[in-house]
Amino acid sequence: MQLFVNLPVKDLERSKAFFTELGFTIFGMAEGMASVVISQETQVMLLTEPTFGSYVTKEIADAGKSTEAILVLGMENPAQVDELVDKALAAGASPAGVQQEDGIRYQRGFADLDGHHWEALCLVQPAG
Repeated sequence: MQLFVNLPVKDLERSKAFFTELGFTIFGMAEGMASVVISQETQVMLLTEPTFGSYVTKEIADAGKSTEAILVLGMENPAQVDELVDKALAAGASPAGVQQEDGIRYQRGFADLDGHHWEALCLVQPAG
């Protein structure tokens, strides 16, 4: 099974450049949309607001003012968490959420250029 998460974006080219700076592969699907490849099974579809709006009947949420979802990326170790979030911040993202480090998890977050909340998470395996 595959998962495709669809996000509205104001400027598709700017969003594609942002996710490319984070190290993700991008490919275009059709006019007004592009896919961020997270894994073989998961992609985040970036859709311009008009394109996104053509698929929905409700108002498009303003991710800069409210949080509708938190997109969490599972990482293998805390260093990967820091690397991804630091890249995001350097590429124009802003910090989001509350950093968690409690012996079970290490987690940091950022809001992308359109305000969507992302978290990078490493779950620590108990010894034994």
